[in-house]
Amino acid sequence: MRDPLPWFKLRSVPGIGNHLIKRLIDQFLQPERVFAASRGDLLQIPGMSPRLVANLRRHRVPEWVFEDFDLAAARGYGIVTMADGDYPPLLLHLPDPPPYLFVYGRLTFDEDTIAVVGSRNATAYGISTTRRLSRDLAARGVTVISGMALGIDTAAHEGALDGGGRTIAVLGSGLERIYPARNRDLFHAIAAHGAVVSEFPLRTEPEAYNFPIRNRIISGMARGTVIVEATKRSGSLITARLAAEQGREVFAVPGSIQSFKSTGTHTLIKQGAKLVEHVQDIFDELPPPAAAAPADGGATARQQDPEPVSLTTEERAVWQALEAYPVHIDDLARRVALDVSRLSALLMKLEIRGLVQQAPGKYFTAGGLDPEP
Repeated sequence: MRDPLPWFKLRSVPGIGNHLIKRLIDQFLQPERVFAASRGDLLQIPGMSPRLVANLRRHRVPEWVFEDFDLAAARGYGIVTMADGDYPPLLLHLPDPPPYLFVYGRLTFDEDTIAVVGSRNATAYGISTTRRLSRDLAARGVTVISGMALGIDTAAHEGALDGGGRTIAVLGSGLERIYPARNRDLFHAIAAHGAVVSEFPLRTEPEAYNFPIRNRIISGMARGTVIVEATKRSGSLITARLAAEQGREVFAVPGSIQSFKSTGTHTLIKQGAKLVEHVQDIFDELPPPAAAAPADGGATARQQDPEPVSLTTEERAVWQALEAYPVHIDDLARRVALDVSRLSALLMKLEIRGLVQQAPGKYFTAGGLDPEP
């Protein structure tokens, strides 16, 4: 690994951002050569001005850089720069790649990468579909990339881990500011089976304006981006737009036409995003990795789940009457012709087995786990 200090020095020069750094490195190859370049050569770079050249000449490394180096060493975080072999290769194609990344865990890019993002306030359908899709991707050797937010992002990471695969989280804060805090255990689990990365200084708070910035890394590290449950004003649509601008594939999982949480994904489909029901829909656009698994593509749609065995007649009737979207217990009781007290007992048994999920207000959906064999 190259000494990261010159990269931090260059990135911290007032007025010089990622776009300009990319142009400087394309020309001079190394940050040390940027600082050693003549004024005339620097002014040949689009965007460089006499003021920025002066800033570059008199700049000194800020103290926070040395503090972050010490803290990273104490915490076991790594630092990769654009010159390192384990820097995400697809990011180098961006017009504004981060010059460096803080890394908790290990980055490897000998596998395919797919980003899976969506609503923080997801439905049970969105969560279960995302987990299954991410699990199936991981089982076929795909590294799942997401943002570790609540809802769909969390389900994407958990599904990849359930599938025994790798996953990468890109934070909109520093590594020392885990956000959301309730995902602390997930933060460490991801690092143990992949990596958590951030371009921000270690103590950077999760400010709202950081998240659109980090979204370009989520899409930029991946060959394609899958959107699950997004409203028309969702931040996930920013990620989809960035993916399209970066020349990457955009996929969308359809939802209910009655759910406002799927209006954004349906808009993407109307605009040409590939509709995804299972992983084969992704591999139809992107060639599958060498370690391809079953030809059926690991269906994610509820109707393609195996029917439960070892259930009583009543339990099977209840499970088959459930849908991916919430059903109130009174409506369910009418469907299966059972009184509510008996139905409640059956639902509890199915919930314990992972076949049913209960939402507030006595609403029930089919669970995210497969029925027991």
